[in-house]
Amino acid sequence: MNIKSLSPLLTSVALAGFIGVGDVAVRSFSPQFQSVAIAESMPSKTAQAEKTEAEKHIEIITKNKGQIGGGDQLRRWFFGDLMPLGVQPGGAGMVVSLYNKANDVTFSYCATYDVVVAVKKGRVVTFPAKEVK
Repeated sequence: MNIKSLSPLLTSVALAGFIGVGDVAVRSFSPQFQSVAIAESMPSKTAQAEKTEAEKHIEIITKNKGQIGGGDQLRRWFFGDLMPLGVQPGGAGMVVSLYNKANDVTFSYCATYDVVVAVKKGRVVTFPAKEVK
């Protein structure tokens, strides 16, 4: 194989490589391109204003409280994040107050019917009796 026959191919590959490397070098050292890159990487204010995933889950659980399957949602979305605070009469016997420290929310859960019967912001050891009946 003759190098002279590969010369046009090698020249075009080398030229494309130089253009690619040169473009990256210019963009990394030019201040006008850096500000655009920084602005693109920062979250927008509308994204910060939107609710977090956990807040959306808490709203759904609150909306579905008293319905069968609420316990499944609670376990699925907050698995390992719930701390038992207390047990009290209510539901179909006894309900457990489960506290989520990350979101500062307490759920009252009835295991007999697998339902969430009450939700409150903050650390609540016992809910009012009328809320967990």
